[in-house]
Amino acid sequence: MATQNAEDVEMIEARPRKRIRNSTKRKRATSPTHLPRVPLLFAPFRALGLITNHIPFYMQTRSYKDATEGPRIHILTCLGRSWALWEGGKMGLLFVGPEVQDPISCLVMDGDAVWAASGTHVIKYLRGKEVSRVSNPLRTPLAFIILFGSQLLALTEDGGRMLIWEVSTNERVLSATIQFDIGNEGDMQLWNIRTQTCIHKFSNSQLRTLPSQQQMNSLSSPITALTQSPAIDVVGVGFMSGEISRLMRMYMDNGGIKALSFRSDGHPILASASSSGHIALWDLDSGGRLLHLIRGAHDGAISALEWVPGQPVLISSGEDNSVKQWLYESPTAVPRLLKFRSGHHAPPHLIRFYGEDGKQLLSASADRTLRYVSVVRDSRSYEMSQGSLARKATTLSKPLASLKFPPITSISCSSTRSKDWDDVLTAHADEMCVRSWTVLNKRVGKHTFNSAESSKRKSPSGVVKCVCVTACGNFGLAGSSTGEIHMWNMQSGLKRKSFKVGPCPQAVIDRLELSSMTKPKSSERGITGLASDALNRAVIATTSDGTVNFFDFHACTLDQVMVLSTPASSIMLQRDSGLLAVVCDDMVVRIIDIETRRIVRELACGVHGRILDIAFSSDSRWIVVTSLDSVIRTFDIPTGQLINAFRTPSVATSIAFSPTNDFLATTHVDSVGIFLWANRSQYSEVAFRAISEENIAEVALPSMQGSEEDEALEALEALGVEDKPTDVFSTPSQLDGDLVTLTLLPRARWQTLLNLEVIQQRNKPKEPPKKPEHAPFFLPTLPGVEHRFVIEEKKQETQDKHTRKLDKIAANSRSTLQKLLVESDKNNGSDDALFNYIKSLSPAAIDLELHSLVSFNSLQQFLRAIKRRLQSHLDFEAVQALQNVVLRIHADVIIENEDLRTELKELLKIQKKESGRVLDLLASSLGTLGFVRDTQ
Repeated sequence: MATQNAEDVEMIEARPRKRIRNSTKRKRATSPTHLPRVPLLFAPFRALGLITNHIPFYMQTRSYKDATEGPRIHILTCLGRSWALWEGGKMGLLFVGPEVQDPISCLVMDGDAVWAASGTHVIKYLRGKEVSRVSNPLRTPLAFIILFGSQLLALTEDGGRMLIWEVSTNERVLSATIQFDIGNEGDMQLWNIRTQTCIHKFSNSQLRTLPSQQQMNSLSSPITALTQSPAIDVVGVGFMSGEISRLMRMYMDNGGIKALSFRSDGHPILASASSSGHIALWDLDSGGRLLHLIRGAHDGAISALEWVPGQPVLISSGEDNSVKQWLYESPTAVPRLLKFRSGHHAPPHLIRFYGEDGKQLLSASADRTLRYVSVVRDSRSYEMSQGSLARKATTLSKPLASLKFPPITSISCSSTRSKDWDDVLTAHADEMCVRSWTVLNKRVGKHTFNSAESSKRKSPSGVVKCVCVTACGNFGLAGSSTGEIHMWNMQSGLKRKSFKVGPCPQAVIDRLELSSMTKPKSSERGITGLASDALNRAVIATTSDGTVNFFDFHACTLDQVMVLSTPASSIMLQRDSGLLAVVCDDMVVRIIDIETRRIVRELACGVHGRILDIAFSSDSRWIVVTSLDSVIRTFDIPTGQLINAFRTPSVATSIAFSPTNDFLATTHVDSVGIFLWANRSQYSEVAFRAISEENIAEVALPSMQGSEEDEALEALEALGVEDKPTDVFSTPSQLDGDLVTLTLLPRARWQTLLNLEVIQQRNKPKEPPKKPEHAPFFLPTLPGVEHRFVIEEKKQETQDKHTRKLDKIAANSRSTLQKLLVESDKNNGSDDALFNYIKSLSPAAIDLELHSLVSFNSLQQFLRAIKRRLQSHLDFEAVQALQNVVLRIHADVIIENEDLRTELKELLKIQKKESGRVLDLLASSLGTLGFVRDTQ
């Protein structure tokens, strides 16, 4: 069977698959059928905040000679369809592997090589590049791999077969397969892989015999963890029921065992991890006595545990997207958190850029956290502290997650006074208070603004729906579900003002088909959006019944109410331009100019899903919209046209546009990461034109970016547009034959040509340059009492006498202008090349060329070219300047020749005719302009 399967195995080696994929992409770029699949404006750039998932990590230690800092630690984590290699000392990112087609199920390392099981393949990487792969001939997915000496062992997903490859040679032939006789759930078997025989079988009842679990002996419990101890003949076995079986038996409450690890620095300690996120330490010398229990070590199930060899450091990873290192300073001391890298463990639903440089993001997630995310480097990201919750959780014996603030529903920030006081405001789900945060101190602020305390009514206040921080950073506003708006001072935390939207307008009642006697409830007038302008002159609020309310910032009075045709769900104000975008329930974004207070644009966003979030570009030219149909649309505000749209694999819940216009950030419902899209118009020319809803590209989400050169080149290559777009409109050389067209060159060029002699005379030096008074010290001196320098007399250069042959050659040579005049005469009126050459010269060069027209034929050809250009109504001011200079230079020659005088008379007739026509047009235009000006 082993021989037969070895013949069927498929091998793909030699060339890296990544380079093959890149070459395929270049070929597709030239194909017209690939164009609709490539987004025109945004290119996938990279993903942020991805650390690990539920797949166990792999740890590798390397010791070096004369090393003083201990072994070097490498941690290999899974990111779904790719992997990441971290340096354990500072938890810095080293490499990111390329994405594969199927999710990765297991990872191992062998020296510099990384092996990954993905689908039916096991792929080998070196420094982030794929070098070879082996495939399962049975076409079934592989769930687990391990390197056992020179052999690679792979277990199928159903657990019924193990495949063995020899990896010591370059051939990597499938050497054997082992078919397991799967027994009862919870049984364990010991196999010799060389002889392919089962040595011993351990039944579930033999492994689980806890006295306290006698009632559970009849029920089998699956084995969920298996690890080798420092002793060769001892292993640790963990069960889903929470039991741990070794020579002694232990039990862990609150979930099954997910991982086990033995300490290897001389202390007989076993670490176990549960599915509820706890880590327990057991003293094996004391019969399995519990030493420490770290409750809530991870916010979710722990996937792997590993002790660093020879060090009191335990590394753990969990399904909460984090890798942590725990330090045990002594066997009796409580372990403390040493280092960690973490991200959101629930998909973020709200992101906003912080600051004006576009390098930081604030993200909120359902995991009840607010995180600061660095766009430049992941190691600078952190979670904003909510206080000493760990100590409080230990005191109250409650989970840490239950003590965190409720999920954030609204974020607003202003970095203007970030160094002086709190600069971020957040509203939370089903809460009547608003919390301030300080990014500088990385924690929650000292103020909690309670809208219930601000209300003087006996009835309870509504929950806070939206917040806003003014542009100056001095005030924070919050709008509630009852239609009240309160304003606090960000420095002192004192309440300053209140705004009320008042009763429901009659137009809204008519729209809702309510009778005049019926008054809407206060809950129906809840605030859904809140904004303030850049100069603190107005406060704008939208309500759930479809009104836009404009308040005076200082007087707190309601100035104007705009009634929309549908309810408004949220707003966003671009303070630099004064444009307010209102998201309505009819899937239309209405843009209002807050100066004129009128709707200037209405942007329809499909018919299949409501709008979730919007973002303005910093120059107020674009607005980006995401909706429930998984499409991200970009509208051009001046034209009101849809210029870009692409569909992502999952719905984008929130978007944010960088203040520097270089990146678009998105979050999605099925991922804990934040994804960046590069703005192609920042790096290359992109021609924008209106598109329809049918021209929507399908785009995959960005992946994490590695540090390899090929990764960087591929990312930069994606920023360019593969195919040059067709020019929709090009300016013609002449709009109409009856109109006079100028050269569009600066007026000073032709003025300089007309007055070139005066300019040269004025710029002529008044006196020759003087010799230096003191000669340099390195000149040789003559002998004698007086100091005299040796000055060599310049030899008079004898001028060569001009010969007849040279004079003949000079007379026959022609300038570029003369050659173009001859070609223009031959082409029967095509003077474009001639005048394009003249317009490319400087005034001095044009003057020199005109002086070179000394022959009769040259002057005659030039006068004819001037006549044809006048009749074509092109380059009118250039023709006037050129004929002025030519007549001034060659007037005596033209007057003496009868043929040239005839050409000059014809030019005079055409000149009078064209000049009169131009003057008539100017007089008509001036008369019309004066009439319009007088009537206003």
